[in-house]
Amino acid sequence: MSTSRIALVTGAASGIGAAIATRLAADGAAVALLARRRDRLEKVAGQIAEAGGTALVVPADVTSEESVVEAAALVQDRLGDLDLLVNNAGVMQLVPFADGPADAWRRTVDVNLNGVVNVTHAFLPALRRSASTRTTDLINVSSLAGQRINAAMSAYGASKAAVSHLTRTLRAELSAEGIRVTDVQPGLIDGTELAADLPAEVQTMVDGLRTDLPAVPVREVAELIAYVVTRPRWVNLPSLVIQPTKEA
Repeated sequence: MSTSRIALVTGAASGIGAAIATRLAADGAAVALLARRRDRLEKVAGQIAEAGGTALVVPADVTSEESVVEAAALVQDRLGDLDLLVNNAGVMQLVPFADGPADAWRRTVDVNLNGVVNVTHAFLPALRRSASTRTTDLINVSSLAGQRINAAMSAYGASKAAVSHLTRTLRAELSAEGIRVTDVQPGLIDGTELAADLPAEVQTMVDGLRTDLPAVPVREVAELIAYVVTRPRWVNLPSLVIQPTKEA
């Protein structure tokens, strides 16, 4: 990867986001780390700096348009025009439609879908300016859950299906401008905090699945994205799935 690349990763405080940010920085990108938890972002930024990389801590809430607009102004001021955006922030709750609380549905959709919309809107002007002169990527991390039917995960699955559809639409809109748009759909992944808010018995079940398959480590998702963004400028990989070999 060219050392001139300027990247932003949402949900960069832990899990997949932290792994992606660390991998991009190791390849020479200046990486803005966006999430709500400043202390966790500072820890990731410190690790990147110790390895010789460049990281900017950007505390922001992807569900707040105002917060994201302020984040975009900070990144513009400190790093310049973004040419690599990874929308990764997400939450997962067990919310069946018929009996699930409405606030859990709203929270899931606000983070997983509206967060992508808010961040992409805020950084799109910079991506468009970058695309006129250099390789530019917009990557949305959705999920295989968006393709599968699971009544206990209706909100999560619906939000991720919407992200995948939005990504296809963005590619149709932006590819002519030279912006490469990619939908990355992980299956069962090890090293994320998505299940942290689930009931204890469900967390135990998920941990068992990760042991039996076994799950894909977060570093492999980061490696996949690093591969995507280092293809020649005229090559786009629109949609990719990464999952354990034994996952059906």
